[in-house]
This record gives sequence, structure tokens and C-alpha cells, in this order.
Amino acid sequence: MSKKAILDIDTGIDDALALAYALGSPELELIGVTTTYGNVLLETGANNDLALLDLFGAPEVPVYLGEPHAQTKDGFEVLEISAFIHGQNGIGEVEIPAGKSTAQPGAVDFLIDSVNTYGDDLIIIATGPMTNLSAAIAKDETFASKAHVVIMGGALTVPGNVSPWAEANINQDPDAANDLFRSGTDVTMVGLDVTLQTLLTKKHTAQWRELGTPAAIALADMTDYYIKAYETTAPHLGGCGLHDPLAVGVAVDPSLVTLLPINLKVDIEGETRGRTIGDEVRLNDSVRTSRAAVAVDVDRFLNEFMTRIGRVAAKA
Repeated sequence: MSKKAILDIDTGIDDALALAYALGSPELELIGVTTTYGNVLLETGANNDLALLDLFGAPEVPVYLGEPHAQTKDGFEVLEISAFIHGQNGIGEVEIPAGKSTAQPGAVDFLIDSVNTYGDDLIIIATGPMTNLSAAIAKDETFASKAHVVIMGGALTVPGNVSPWAEANINQDPDAANDLFRSGTDVTMVGLDVTLQTLLTKKHTAQWRELGTPAAIALADMTDYYIKAYETTAPHLGGCGLHDPLAVGVAVDPSLVTLLPINLKVDIEGETRGRTIGDEVRLNDSVRTSRAAVAVDVDRFLNEFMTRIGRVAAKA
């Protein structure tokens, strides 16, 4: 029996791959996409989602507009490094037809309503800033106790990617991420500790290109753009990190990673603002509401990734 899933995404290239992974996973029934800001502006991400859902053969999946900026800020501007990695349009400057549907307002209400409706049968996969989730926690006092969330964000055992201590998704809205961790919500953190071990190369994207479908070619083109950016930003890796798809992979099969039960928090003050670390106040609590991925079965995940993306690329 498949589990209901919602993707809460700021659709750049790895979010697009995460979307394809979810659609290619029979274990998940994607009931909606909620949009956030980060790799791109909120509206750009929503337009990307609508276009990609059409391209991937799932135009019936609704898209909801979320919060446009961090809770402590009045606006949002895309970082220069994000535009370099994902392109100005968020999907590697690849042009795909606009989606035929339109995004609806009300992402936070959709998250709340879905958790109240489906409870344990729903998983929320968040691969951008945690602003929408924090807003849901603030709006519905029962949300934290009912929701099950897998996030791509944070770095527990390795340095951050926007500072020596902060990972980009957490750093966009540290207060929101701290709200999520400290609310008691059931959260699995899939951070840089594991995502930087899951690398894709042009040998992989060539397999999609051979399929020849519009979806396969678009996926290959945007991912090659992503790989090229990594050659500049992290030449020691030898490929691009599959950050957001691994979060979907863990939602499908938690055994892909080794999980450390630990109550987490985010530093929200001082020079280490944005750091994910164990919460010393809840260190000895008998209940650990969060867990952090600290190791990953790379080969098995890459096989799962190629299989699931291949399903979507071949048929669409």
C-alpha cells in the first residue's frame, strides 16, 4: 500500500530530480506540492513545478503557494551562488513548456488539512527552507504531534555549505528550522553528512539522454548544468550531490541511511546562526523526536535513483 506524500520544495535542479524520484516510486502517492523560496523565488519555483509535473506525466498533482520569505524578513532575493548552480530559471536554463494548470494559494492550510486527514499515512518531504512547516506548527497546535517529516537540510558531522557551520536550507530561515526541531515533530534530517556522498556523473545522465523522450532529455540537460556548476564549486567531489532526491529516497526506504536518534536544534543567535546541533536541553529526554542521517548505502541508493528516475523519463 502506498503512502501519501507532499513535497515542500524550492524547485531548483535537485528538487526537480526529487519530484521525478517521488513520481517514479510506487511506494508514494504524491497528493500535492507546496512551494517555498530558496533556489529561486516562490513564483518561479511554482511555475517550474507545474511545468515539470506536466512533463513528467502527472498534471493532476496540485501545486500550492507557500510563504515567500523567511519569517523574520520582509522579502527574499536569490543568492548569486544559487543562480550559478541552478541557473536563473532554477532548472539549468532548460526551457520546457509551461504547465497548463495554475498554482493555488494556501500551502500552509493544505499541509495542516492533509496531516489532519491522513495522519500516520502521510509523509511530508521538505527540501527547501522550513518556513511553511513552521507556519503550520504555529497555526495548528496539533500539527507537530501528528506530522511525519523528512527534510533535506542541516549538517551534523560535516561543515556547512554556506558557512563553516550552516547548510543552505537551514540558513535561509534558521528560526523556522529551530521551530520544527524543537516542536516535537517527528523529523528525519537528511543533511550534507550523507547527501554529499551520493554523487551523479555525466555517465548517468547519458543513460537518460539515450531514452530520447522530452522528459529524459530535459532531465539530462538540467543535471549536466548542475554537474558543471559542481566542477567549479566542489571540484574534489567528481560529480553533483543528490541532496533532495536522497530525502525522497529515505522517505521511501529509511534503511538506505544510518540514523542517529538525537533531539536537534538550530542556533538562532550569534555567529553560528544556522548551525544544526544536538539540543542540550533535551539531551537526556527518553523520547527522541528527531534523527539525523550519518551514513548512507551509496550504491543501493544510486541504483534506486536511476531506476525511479528512469521510469519517469522513459514514459513521459
